Amino acid sequence: MSGLLVTGTSSDAGKSLVVTGLCRAFSRRGLAVAPFKAQNMSNNSMVCRDGSEIGRAQYLQAQAARVEATSAMNPVLLKPGSDRRSHVVVRGRPAGELLAGEYATGRRHLAEAAFAAHEELAAAHDVIVCEGAGSPAEINLRAGDYVNLGLARRFSLATLLVGDIDRGGLLAALYGTWALVDDADRSLLAGYLVNKFRGDVEVLRPGLAEITARTGMPSLGVLPWLDGVWLDSEDALSVGASPTADEVPEECRLTVAVIALPRTSNATDVDALAAEPGVDVRVTRRPDVAREADLLVLPGSRATLSDLAWLRSSGLADVVLERARRDAPVLGICGGYQMLVQEIVDEVERDGDGATVTGLGLLPGRVVFDREKVLARPSGSWRGNPVEGYEIHHGIVSPDGGEGFPGGHALGPVRGSIWHGTLECDDFRRALLADVAATTGSAWAPQVGAAPFATRREAMIDTLADALETHADLDAVLELTRETR
Repeated sequence: MSGLLVTGTSSDAGKSLVVTGLCRAFSRRGLAVAPFKAQNMSNNSMVCRDGSEIGRAQYLQAQAARVEATSAMNPVLLKPGSDRRSHVVVRGRPAGELLAGEYATGRRHLAEAAFAAHEELAAAHDVIVCEGAGSPAEINLRAGDYVNLGLARRFSLATLLVGDIDRGGLLAALYGTWALVDDADRSLLAGYLVNKFRGDVEVLRPGLAEITARTGMPSLGVLPWLDGVWLDSEDALSVGASPTADEVPEECRLTVAVIALPRTSNATDVDALAAEPGVDVRVTRRPDVAREADLLVLPGSRATLSDLAWLRSSGLADVVLERARRDAPVLGICGGYQMLVQEIVDEVERDGDGATVTGLGLLPGRVVFDREKVLARPSGSWRGNPVEGYEIHHGIVSPDGGEGFPGGHALGPVRGSIWHGTLECDDFRRALLADVAATTGSAWAPQVGAAPFATRREAMIDTLADALETHADLDAVLELTRETR
């Protein structure tokens, strides 16, 4: 077994991107490779075929590695329910809560689960490409760390540091990370990669040479800014990074507004809309944008009652109701679907006062939250088009009228589904958008010969691997996986 830890100078520095690219590049070389992230803090998750729940990023990385995703690849998943509380998922199953004050000291049992999962993967693969979290220089958390240098120390992993030059301060971030960690951890830092570079790399080289001279860490590559690359994000709504440039004329375009709920979960549901030719997606909290779009989407939520209260206080609930009155299309997904019904009874995930709340009342029925989480990979059809998705929820919707819709029900142009991921089904997505266009009078129509969404995702993964092959010393990176630090 061999392995590597990929850390970053900050969150969103490019760790997930690099790990995804390395998994595909190593797989191309005939290695049995697997991704690993000891702990995620994210409300974007996925259900594996064995029914376990892991972070979306690790599910994508497993695809890049050409292996079946399992709970061992992301043994600990923290899903924030509020600013001070996270719901804990261990080996794909609910495992209680973690309060903010326990973050530094109350995770020993989580570390043990993570280390055991790493050992399980290592026994079955040639290379394990591990992804860190945040920054390894968070020295206030070092004592209880098991996802960054704590993991590297446990398994003697060489550590690759990734820095995002696009956000500025790259050289200081690289040097500062090296300087802040203690001597034992510093010995694990085996090299660094620059991410998202634009311009003439020769201008950057003197700075990199100085960083190497001061730290001893070699530069292992400068990755360019990559257009048309997005990732299943761990953090927030990332629509807009998805490729959208096309030649569809203005009069034939369709607009989609996605409400940016405070506790949005599984925001990746709308990535496929943003990739559809002629469809313009905006993530917004602006009432005018929500009002005027051809389709309004209420995405999933980790705190349905809290986000529903916010929707009302922001005035956006009034926009949703006004759209329904004039038969303007609305789509609710999971938590967003739950908000559309008449009544919500929540004794499980509530983050506020009272357990029973009146919903928006646009779909007949009620929601009752059960303590048993539903994790499933359902399938069905709509108007002759196959549909499949995945379920991650406590709330059980009981319709009381309307018509069937995959994973939910509908009344006129207001539709809701408890299933995530359905919009990645090409025929279903295009049929739904065509229905929206017909309802709103848009001239949009599916583009003949447009690439399937799955094909675009595969192309994105290959683009990442190609960039590493071209702009990084991949042989040196692979050699690091064989080193014992």
